[in-house]
Amino acid sequence: MMTLTAQMSNTGRAWHLYVVLYGETEWPTFQWERTARVPTGAERRAALASLGYEVAPGAVWSWTEDSRDHGDDSTPVVLIAAIAVRGQDGGAA
Repeated sequence: MMTLTAQMSNTGRAWHLYVVLYGETEWPTFQWERTARVPTGAERRAALASLGYEVAPGAVWSWTEDSRDHGDDSTPVVLIAAIAVRGQDGGAA
């Protein structure tokens, strides 16, 4: 079973979920038009499904933080979540 990585981040204007496709210039992307509330697990699963993906069996979301300007910890924090996904048919989409 081939898995890919989906990531979710907030730019300060909206939450974005995207599936990382190495070697591609455009990645499947979903956006929520809100900043305050983190999308629920159910909302994330629905967004992934709309892109043709599902959470890989046993996978869980992991969270990390970065600085808005990489390496400058005086700039706003950017939260980044990641999870393993697969195509809805059980393989990579």
